[in-house]
Amino acid sequence: MHHLLKFPPRSRNATFIAREKRFLVHVLLDGQRVTVHTNNSGSMLGLLRPGMEVFISPAGSPKRKLPYTLELVRPCGDWIGVNTSTPNRLLKKAWEASAIPELNGYSEFLPEAVHGDSRLDARLSGPAGEFWIEAKNVTMVEDGVACFPDAVTTRGQKHLLELMNLAQRGVRVGVFLAVQRPDGGCFGPADFIDPRFAELFWMAADRGVEFLPHVVHVSPEGIALGPRLPLVFRNSTQSG
Repeated sequence: MHHLLKFPPRSRNATFIAREKRFLVHVLLDGQRVTVHTNNSGSMLGLLRPGMEVFISPAGSPKRKLPYTLELVRPCGDWIGVNTSTPNRLLKKAWEASAIPELNGYSEFLPEAVHGDSRLDARLSGPAGEFWIEAKNVTMVEDGVACFPDAVTTRGQKHLLELMNLAQRGVRVGVFLAVQRPDGGCFGPADFIDPRFAELFWMAADRGVEFLPHVVHVSPEGIALGPRLPLVFRNSTQSG
């Protein structure tokens, strides 16, 4: 398996104890209780189980208060990636490696790009024109369907509205969905969590926003891009 991303030296295995508030996680490391940072503001529904194995990476700056960041959790047999910065980094690596066909034909990659009042995760440009992309992290699977979001997200709703607005102006736009677990066979919006997001998702799909859900294989050895997932069919009660 070709790992597009590797974890830094001194990354460690630890044991999960508890989550405190949104951005703090307590783990057992070398017999000591250590507080680590998590950048995942979602609920991480069904993923956090006391006593499970986790994988943490060292802070990039020695000045940071918390010495580690939560990268992976292992509630059952498979590792699941919970670092929400991974999709952006993986998107760039996938573009560099020509690993996603939809990204071919673009010679420049600009992160955190601004288009009018919109700030998106990436702007690709080149002979194929421009492609503006938002990247999302997916950690929830229900009945074989990878789902997003795992909590109500007004920010995510706003992103879909912005993407639709750009699409209506003739701009190519898309959403890269990094499904950081191996057990999803297709992807669909989590209408049972955020009905408004699901409504906007299908509306966006109808209006030209491209959705690129990919399985992402994660383990302490690294992060690899897996196959693209099909979208699950909307049910008859959803409008577009």
